[in-house]
Amino acid sequence: MASLLTFEEAQERVLAAVAPLPVELVPIAEAGGRVVAEDVQARVDLPPFASSAMDGFAVRAADLPATLSIAGESAAGSPFAGRLEPGTAAAISTGAVVPTGADTVVPVERVVVKDNKVEISTQPEAGANVRPRGGDTAVGDLVVSAGSQLTAARIAAAAASGIAALPCARRPRVAVLATGSELVAPGEALREGQIYESNTVMLGSALAGSGAEVEPFAPAADDEEALRRALEQGLAADVLVTSGGVSVGEHDLVRAVERELGVEEVFWRVAMKPGKPISFGVRGKTLVFGLPGNPVSALVGCELFVKPALRALQGLTDPLPRFEPGRLSTEVRRDAERDEFLRAGSRVDGDSVVLEPVTGQESHMIVRSSAADALVYVPRGNGELAAGSVVRWLPLGG
Repeated sequence: MASLLTFEEAQERVLAAVAPLPVELVPIAEAGGRVVAEDVQARVDLPPFASSAMDGFAVRAADLPATLSIAGESAAGSPFAGRLEPGTAAAISTGAVVPTGADTVVPVERVVVKDNKVEISTQPEAGANVRPRGGDTAVGDLVVSAGSQLTAARIAAAAASGIAALPCARRPRVAVLATGSELVAPGEALREGQIYESNTVMLGSALAGSGAEVEPFAPAADDEEALRRALEQGLAADVLVTSGGVSVGEHDLVRAVERELGVEEVFWRVAMKPGKPISFGVRGKTLVFGLPGNPVSALVGCELFVKPALRALQGLTDPLPRFEPGRLSTEVRRDAERDEFLRAGSRVDGDSVVLEPVTGQESHMIVRSSAADALVYVPRGNGELAAGSVVRWLPLGG
């Protein structure tokens, strides 16, 4: 067992094999969730002019307190014409241009308007309720850093800064292939010895959520020729993900056929539970993941290895999953030789997250695992982790 890689070592080897995909220009309306490949800089000052933070009156602070003549109005999109002269005020709406000559906005609720005059009894500081030009960002300032995922806020920041399209890595094309002569599509009649195939839809859903363009393949039987045809087709993608056929049984043929097709195996088997027999290799620029056939093992391998690879292909600066702190609701026995990833439900208790492992942790129990929203990392070791122990966990199901 000492020769097996830890999951952290396996992650390092996966990321070492990744080269970011080519860059394409993406219209900003279609760029949500993508990873920006270059620093994005503002093309305008933001705001591009001094603007009002309130509905009220634009004035010169030095004129106050006083009763001022109303010289006109500045509305959003329709600025005040000319210069605001001393002793006058301009009605102004939120977001409108502060007239030249004015330096302050007095909120409408703090004034009295009568006969085209405005009475202001206070003396605010100059600059009150005025958003200065470039107060958010200036031309040439960094708006979004290269390697950042384009969240809704970052998309808005880029758009407000005058950016119409963003340079992003191309989405990874991922082929997903389940293997096994026992597999039948959901909805078909089951014969003795057959099971419904669920890994393709599970992995497809998980990987699409990480930015991939997923091509699901029909399941391949445990037959060398059938596997060879399916694998050769899948190797045309940026990433090939198989499930099943990577252990040591007589019908576990995937790794052998991949070798014949020129796949260079980087590692096979990781000291983790579930998912020990996972394999990873490369052929040219294609990344090849062999996940176990048991659905939970495939799901854990997808979270720990395949998703980080997809993020790295898209140029994300920090592609590894982020573990969060939490505490166990119950005692958990540790495995002496393998790190374990337990499926658990999470709930907030005060300022911490409590993690309750689901009943039934066997790697084939996908229905019981569907009740979990967390993947709890239990490091290898002797004895137990007591209830209340602090552990690390990943959100599950995204």
